[in-house]
Amino acid sequence: MQRNVNVRVKGGLHARPIAELVRLSRAFRADIEILHDGRAALTRSSMKLLMLGVKEGQTVTLRGRGDDTQTAMDQICQFLDGAPATASPPAKPAIAASEGLAIGPAFHFVQPVVQPEPDYIDPLAVEAELRRLQGAAARLTARIRADAARTAHAATRQILQALSDLADDTEWLDTLEGRVRAGMSSVAAVQQTGAENARQIAALDDPYASARAEDMRSVAHLMTLELQGQQPLTLDAAPDGAIIVAEELPALDIGKTDLARLGGIVCLKGAVTSHAAIIARAYGVPAVFGAEALRDRLFAAQRIALDGTRGLVVPDPDAATEQQFANAAQAAQKDAADLLRFRDVAPRTPGGRSITVAANLGSVAELDRACAAGAMGVGLFRTELMFIDAASPPTEDDQYQAYSAILGRFPDHPVIIRTLDIGADKPLRGLTPTAEENPALGMRGIRLCLSRPDVFKPQLRALLRAAPHGHLKVMLPMVSDLSELRATHALIDQCRAELAQEGTAHGLFDLGIMIETPAAVLTADLLAQEAAFFSIGTNDLTQYLMAADRLNPNVAQLCRADHPSVLAAIKAVCTAATRHGLWVGICGEAAADPALVPLFVAAGVTELSMSPGAIARVKRQICGLEGL
Repeated sequence: MQRNVNVRVKGGLHARPIAELVRLSRAFRADIEILHDGRAALTRSSMKLLMLGVKEGQTVTLRGRGDDTQTAMDQICQFLDGAPATASPPAKPAIAASEGLAIGPAFHFVQPVVQPEPDYIDPLAVEAELRRLQGAAARLTARIRADAARTAHAATRQILQALSDLADDTEWLDTLEGRVRAGMSSVAAVQQTGAENARQIAALDDPYASARAEDMRSVAHLMTLELQGQQPLTLDAAPDGAIIVAEELPALDIGKTDLARLGGIVCLKGAVTSHAAIIARAYGVPAVFGAEALRDRLFAAQRIALDGTRGLVVPDPDAATEQQFANAAQAAQKDAADLLRFRDVAPRTPGGRSITVAANLGSVAELDRACAAGAMGVGLFRTELMFIDAASPPTEDDQYQAYSAILGRFPDHPVIIRTLDIGADKPLRGLTPTAEENPALGMRGIRLCLSRPDVFKPQLRALLRAAPHGHLKVMLPMVSDLSELRATHALIDQCRAELAQEGTAHGLFDLGIMIETPAAVLTADLLAQEAAFFSIGTNDLTQYLMAADRLNPNVAQLCRADHPSVLAAIKAVCTAATRHGLWVGICGEAAADPALVPLFVAAGVTELSMSPGAIARVKRQICGLEGL
């Protein structure tokens, strides 16, 4: 089958639309080629498509073969014609929380309603009400801990343990008891205090911290049900293969069942950083969050089709849509089976260049998934999440245990741990300034750490203690000046001297820096003389180079890692590193972008670090990068 089409994609086939075209093509079994100016490229090959050099307004020829060629050609023609291509009827895009496709019966997960009670009690009933509150809190905490002990999944267990700590938190319980002593009923005290705490957490300008508001709301709701003797609904009631539809799905609920038997999850609220999303990804269950616009249709639907990769949800899909999803799911399963071949591969380009493909991690709980995906070590461990998620800051020993555990899982590969990176969009109460006009340009990353040796030195000591357990490398975030690297070296020397005097075992590690600021790019030659390696954080580097807040939707079109200025900066950093014998990695989200991987490798990058789910795909892509 062959067809001509005029390309109306704005700007032609450059890196970003090519990435979209590749993702679209993978939903079909058919092989579709684009022929242009005597050359041909499969629509699944970003590198070949880029080399075609197709410009806006030019006419190309599509040639296809395979079972679903007609459907694939229609969708690809629609895409090239400048219209958004979808494999289903129009559906409201939401948040792609966990990759995968699913179709199944809807299971509406709605908890029992709390029965109304008077807000205030008789003063003579205060002691009895206190006993009621304390008993409910103890039973709830015990139940959560029992659920944590029963689960076999490390990520779920750790999250449930954290939630049990929240339910048993002294400050939380003291506030509740204080309000009951003042005459408030237990239910009113729990509802009011829970709502206040959730609002305060949600107001934090950080996706990881604000996602914890979900946990607070869940604990408060379950405690009110416990007070009234009501049994909460559990996901065990859902049939196998069901698509869960919920307002919000707290980890307290999602952690109690075998998620592997479910088809997928759709929530009206939620974020990709929520505990529910973390657990869904850990189990490989497709999930879409933030589908508020479809509320009425979702809760009336009998069946649901969802695409957790693109954030699409279709309530009560028609027969044609079901078939399209089924075809796409079949193609995805075939592709997943092919990717298994690359799990233990150390990828080399056809030209013989070795590229390390490592994992980005935020917690020890994610280690299982990284190892199962074939990660060649850790390219970025975000230590700030240990601080943000904890009820109290982790001690030196807490950090030592975590760092040692990570090193122990990768005895043959390097583990790169980033020192505390808070500030800007990751504030931490008690550490980050509260009144900065422009926190993205203020006290954050290494600047903040150097100003707080009481926080920074325990982390450096923990890292030095963990160093003998593996191939540890440490990198500093937001470096702008050589003095920051030198000051850190001086602190490390102090910590080593202290540990030696104490007789505490420790070792050495390579100290590298993240390239995230224009200053670091322009002084890369100078920094390379004293840094052990460079790791490029494309998220912040793009933001600062383009002078566009990456969290501001009004300028989102400027925050493109494929922008010529960003690619030129990466090339310049690689050139400087090569002159000084340093290796360069990329640990931003762009490291897994199919359209950008060939450009990064061509620029001289030798390490790419990403979410575990993308590792095998990127390994496969590297092995096919002809000419590199």
